[in-house]
Amino acid sequence: MRKRGGTASATDSRLVYSTGGEKAPLPSAVGSAAAGGARAVGGKGIRLRLETRPGGRVVTLVLGLVGTDAQLEELARSLKSACGTGGTLKEGVVELQGDHRKAAQAALAARGLKSR
Repeated sequence: MRKRGGTASATDSRLVYSTGGEKAPLPSAVGSAAAGGARAVGGKGIRLRLETRPGGRVVTLVLGLVGTDAQLEELARSLKSACGTGGTLKEGVVELQGDHRKAAQAALAARGLKSR
């Protein structure tokens, strides 16, 4: 961006596109992946979110879960059973078909997990 009445210098420009390649992974991400597949905590706790997909489908997302892949698979299975719906586990996020925020929160509370 140019200042009024001035000329643009090298420090005034913003990089818009770069072909420099990918960034190196952060050390904390490398350490958590090597720790037996345990996921890192984002610091926000467990969150329930409602999302509308293309075509009007509604999906309840359970974010911020911590544990190994096997523990998350078992938790996803129990949440699907408690809500009486289908769903999946994708990249540490449990997706439940439909609006099941209250039932999912109750199921998580029964396991001793606090959610927002």
